[in-house]
Amino acid sequence: MPASGNSSPLLCLSEPGETFDQLVRDKGYKNRSEAFRDLLRGALREDRLQEGTAKDCVGALSYVYNHQKRRLARRLTSMQHDHHELTVATMHAHLDHNNCLEMVILRGSTEAVLGFAQGAIAQNGVRHGKFYPIPIETAASGSKTHRHIQVRPYT
Repeated sequence: MPASGNSSPLLCLSEPGETFDQLVRDKGYKNRSEAFRDLLRGALREDRLQEGTAKDCVGALSYVYNHQKRRLARRLTSMQHDHHELTVATMHAHLDHNNCLEMVILRGSTEAVLGFAQGAIAQNGVRHGKFYPIPIETAASGSKTHRHIQVRPYT
């Protein structure tokens, strides 16, 4: 039953006391409710992705690679060009003489985006690969000559 003046139902639960309070402090949440909502959103995001109910997603792919590794930089760049419909943006940083950090923003069907991310991370010479997908709902708007994709992350 919603609390008076509040559109959200009140949820009461037991939690491991000081452990959760420490997490709230360590992560900088203003209160326990914000921390709990964030944890719940993360669990729901993972469920949508694992169950296959998230048709589309956006995501941040990051990885470190040795640019001296034979043709690796060229392969990674070619992957992005070959899947230009998924690749929104790329940022490249030189960490040292041999190693580069790349971050790639991806958007598209969850299946295609996950496949791209896994393919990049699996390249021989790529290290520390991580992909953070966010399920979204999409809708098209605009005219025939000027279309926009409206993206809304699940909440």
